[in-house]
Amino acid sequence: MPVNYATPTADQLFAVAGVRLGVAEAEIRKKNRRDLTLVALDAGCTVAGVFTQNRFCAAPVQLCRQHLASGQEIRALVINTGIANAGTGEPGRQTARQTCEAVGELLGVAAEQVLPFSTGVILEPLPVERIKAGLPAVFADLKGGNWHAAAHGIMTTDTVAKAASRVVEVNGKKVTISGISKGAGMIKPNMATMLGFLATDAGIAQPLLDQLVKEAADASFNCITVDGDTSTNDSYVMIATGQSGASFAAASDAGWAEVKAAIIAVSVELAQAIVRDGEGATKFITVAVEGGKSIEECRQVGYAIGHSPLVKTAFFASDPNLGRILAAVGYAGIADLDVDGVKVWLDEVLVAENGGRAAAYQEADGARVMAQAEITVRVALGRGNAAAKVYTCDFSYDYVKINADYRS
Repeated sequence: MPVNYATPTADQLFAVAGVRLGVAEAEIRKKNRRDLTLVALDAGCTVAGVFTQNRFCAAPVQLCRQHLASGQEIRALVINTGIANAGTGEPGRQTARQTCEAVGELLGVAAEQVLPFSTGVILEPLPVERIKAGLPAVFADLKGGNWHAAAHGIMTTDTVAKAASRVVEVNGKKVTISGISKGAGMIKPNMATMLGFLATDAGIAQPLLDQLVKEAADASFNCITVDGDTSTNDSYVMIATGQSGASFAAASDAGWAEVKAAIIAVSVELAQAIVRDGEGATKFITVAVEGGKSIEECRQVGYAIGHSPLVKTAFFASDPNLGRILAAVGYAGIADLDVDGVKVWLDEVLVAENGGRAAAYQEADGARVMAQAEITVRVALGRGNAAAKVYTCDFSYDYVKINADYRS
């Protein structure tokens, strides 16, 4: 079960004017599961995305980049689960194109106005004929209030669907923000999450949206890790429909700060939900690193701790084996780190300072914190004023079981 997370109910997820979603069972890899999702956009939307840095990126990622770079107005997103269409070479690119062409024909738009997304098993061909056969059903299901169904339709090893909504009032107008994400394993994105989609009815000029999607990803999806693996298919896309009447062309515009903060808050909620539902996770851990010379080196230390199998298994066992945390700080790659100036806390308990164990530290205090479902590891580097957070989870027996049986 996910750590302190439950999927919002359908009435807690708000329709975004200009966006309709449909879901269907296309039997892409397994029967009796929702595995095909279509997102139809009204004319006039702006769309921006960030994608995996994995050089073995999937065919749909390659096509998404091309279609966004073409400058054509994006009118649809199509998402399949079960098969990632990664490691499939030119045949994989052809099936991704055929998917876009089929969606384009259905909606009366060009194939280049469609963004394709896939998630699932790598190195297996995408059964495009099943997608084509499923499109009429997904088209018939299109409606604005379908965010809850869409959140379920993009799942793979997720145990729960992940979604979030906000409404913020700016300049006398209500702005709605809704988003969904999926992911539970192969999570260390270096851009975003495995799959994430966020829409708002605010109007956001293309240059401002391009900047926002990067900033939001850096504040959310780029701060999470489950197992340190960067997926071939990671994608995070933002849509702005402009139908609320609140429009923004520059960061200095009145109300933009409030809208931006709400969009980032939804992004953080979606990203944290992935970690809370990490494969086999029993604990949610925030690694807060402060006192660095740069945000980059703070993240470097945070990821060293968050990636360590030894640290993560200690959390699973509720074992305050704090030497593992110190070791991770030490091998994070900061060559001139003065370890005597580093301090480490578990929640409010100071556990290390002056190069070793804190004088007042009692193992019973550490064990008490480690037994919690939510834990904060705070590291003060004593080198500067920068800070960053990384969100991670523990490693349990179930992580091995889930991934050993993933293709069965």
